[in-house]
Amino acid sequence: MTTLFSGKSFFDESYQTPEFIKNKNLTRRRLLKSAAGVGAASVFPAFSFNADVQKALSSLLNTDPWLTLNATLEHLLPESPTTNSNNTTAQDISAKQINATAYLYQIMTVQPTEQAEKDFILKGVGWLNGYAQSEKKQNFVELGFTEKEQLLKGISQSRAGQNWLNTLLGYIFEAMLTPAAYGGNPKGIGWQWLEHQGGFPLPEKGQRYFELPPRAKPQGHK
Repeated sequence: MTTLFSGKSFFDESYQTPEFIKNKNLTRRRLLKSAAGVGAASVFPAFSFNADVQKALSSLLNTDPWLTLNATLEHLLPESPTTNSNNTTAQDISAKQINATAYLYQIMTVQPTEQAEKDFILKGVGWLNGYAQSEKKQNFVELGFTEKEQLLKGISQSRAGQNWLNTLLGYIFEAMLTPAAYGGNPKGIGWQWLEHQGGFPLPEKGQRYFELPPRAKPQGHK
């Protein structure tokens, strides 16, 4: 049984890297490889959250923890002077464009993610805002780019902070590389940026890896 760290900040010296990070389930990581293959770059499944889910996520983005998570993801892969939500260049892409927050929302609410990992992600929001209050007297989302950068660099000096940021960065890369049916990479925007052709056929809702029935093991195998 995994025991969640009960410390009060990223800098608690009693923190130990959780088992879910040490022994990360590779099932979802293998999904990234499914993007490789032969297929037409112009063929992408038309997937979007239904209206109820879109409304729920939009509402959640106004309050924590999703307010802070969205701000953190967008800072880790920000829009640049050469790209914005309406104009992607060959040089840059942002967390906003790849729907990183929507992808993380699906990870937290739909995909089979360990509860310890979800708890750690959410606990980190409180720790980050606590650190922001102690250093800047404001919550993380209220700060400017430079101050946010200082805080994230600060927590990265701790093992807990490094684990938390690496977890979010991992999901940013997943949002960029997985098929759109998983919530990120709308219309294959991440693949286009990387000049990559997604495999074909691509999964749609109802055909995602966690929705498929378990494969029967061959006789004689345990």
